[in-house]
Amino acid sequence: MKYILEKEKLDQIEEILIKDLMDLGVHCVVLIDLSGNILIDLDSGEYHHDLSSLAALAAGNFGAVNAMAKLIGEDEFSLLFHKGKKESIHFSKVMDDFLLITIFGQDVSLGFLRLRVAEVINKLSAIFKL
Repeated sequence: MKYILEKEKLDQIEEILIKDLMDLGVHCVVLIDLSGNILIDLDSGEYHHDLSSLAALAAGNFGAVNAMAKLIGEDEFSLLFHKGKKESIHFSKVMDDFLLITIFGQDVSLGFLRLRVAEVINKLSAIFKL
């Protein structure tokens, strides 16, 4: 499906990401398409991530993991999580065409983050369907 993302929609999406995720204390939020193109990136400024490389690798990683899902009889794995010592990464599929990447530290609860991400995905899906 093709989406037209006018500035107004991108501003709405950015506002949701700031209010619902960045204000929670995450370090970085990136919305990409499944080819690895960055649509929106927000960063707290504390850490300096190579977001272009991260987006490309995340898209490839998500594709590889979904291929593994098919091998075991699943349609897909809609979320991925990688835990690190200082930072962790949470990936969630938004509809069929986008991936939301959230980088956060030990001070953010994974359970609460997952709840917030689910809420954000519902809000973003509504915007994309307009």
